[in-house]
Amino acid sequence: MSGAALVVLAVAGAALLLTAGWLAGRWQARRGERAAGLDLGTPVERATFHTLHTASLAAPPLRAGLTEDAARKAARRLRSLLGTEALCLTDRESVLAWDGPGADHHQRRAMARVAVMLESGRSQSVQTECQRPGCPLKWAVVAPLTGEDGMLGALVAYGSRESAVLVRAATEVARWVSVQLELSELDRSRTRLMEAEIKALRAQISPHFIFNSLAAIASFVRTDPERARDLLLEFADFTRYSFRRHGEFTTLAEELRSIEQYLALAGARFGDRLKVTLQVAPEVLPVALPFLCLQPLVENAVKHGLEDSPEECRITITARDAGAEAVITVEDNGIGMDPALLRRILAGEHAGSSSGIGLPNIDERIRQVYGDAYGPVIETGVGAGLKVTVRIPKYRAGVHSSPPGPHPPRF
Repeated sequence: MSGAALVVLAVAGAALLLTAGWLAGRWQARRGERAAGLDLGTPVERATFHTLHTASLAAPPLRAGLTEDAARKAARRLRSLLGTEALCLTDRESVLAWDGPGADHHQRRAMARVAVMLESGRSQSVQTECQRPGCPLKWAVVAPLTGEDGMLGALVAYGSRESAVLVRAATEVARWVSVQLELSELDRSRTRLMEAEIKALRAQISPHFIFNSLAAIASFVRTDPERARDLLLEFADFTRYSFRRHGEFTTLAEELRSIEQYLALAGARFGDRLKVTLQVAPEVLPVALPFLCLQPLVENAVKHGLEDSPEECRITITARDAGAEAVITVEDNGIGMDPALLRRILAGEHAGSSSGIGLPNIDERIRQVYGDAYGPVIETGVGAGLKVTVRIPKYRAGVHSSPPGPHPPRF
């Protein structure tokens, strides 16, 4: 299901919850709960607020998917939302969480009712036929929980009597839960997509570059063993960082360190033809950003400035503080490219370009994380070099760098 469709479902779910809140408001009005001396609105308004607040507390666990832990955390909130004697959440095979009395003798029967509901795909209201004295669970409403792959399980709400209001409310709450579960699937799909894009970037680290780096290191083994040793350590750190398996995000400091290692290896091959200027404001070094979103820009600069041209290559990398953002630029004096060709590359219409997947990949990932307003700005022309400017918000919810993996000591 598309993100837009999920937003529509979420809006519809909110409207349905408001309806449930209005119904709950009438019940609250009859109870006459008022705070002395405080104007908290009408009973309906207070109940609506309570409904939305409870729903907001139940949503975060559900965004983790239909698991035992998520169900356990959400069940109590959902039971409060419906005002039922008991409530349980199930997958297709077993009860994941139960809140309220009756678990000892109703839980086993619950899955039999869920199995019947799964066959029909529709909510059902059934009499529990419980014979235990004092048990308040006389009726059960079984409502399906759905996702992209069909029915995932059920929400079962128990009451003391048959109620059309409970049937409607339980069905609508189950639909709202289903929207949260579909959003969790969307989050996981986004994570898998980002992982696939990172794998694609790793695959772009050319075997040709690796071969040339090792050849350059080998050329210094006899003439300058100390430099060969240092370059070999730089190569090991560069590959370790590029192929690390933890985290979608890193810090600007770690990304720049990887770039420094890459340029050291390129410098060993091209010598004095490569000139690098690095200007970094210290206050932006801790800023978190997507993993491997700058190194491919430098790789492109080296390729177009050195491999595609016999002239001296000047690469300038700057990172400055701009209030709530860090502004990073990578500029080279290479051969540049036709802006029309660049537009086709970013649109994915020129897969055979020597720029590979680097620029489209980085553009897509930055827009996914920060929004379209933060897409890279690229300035170029034939024979005019290329300049890429990336704006990174210093703080963004969900963007946190992972701690670097262990590094072996250098001797």
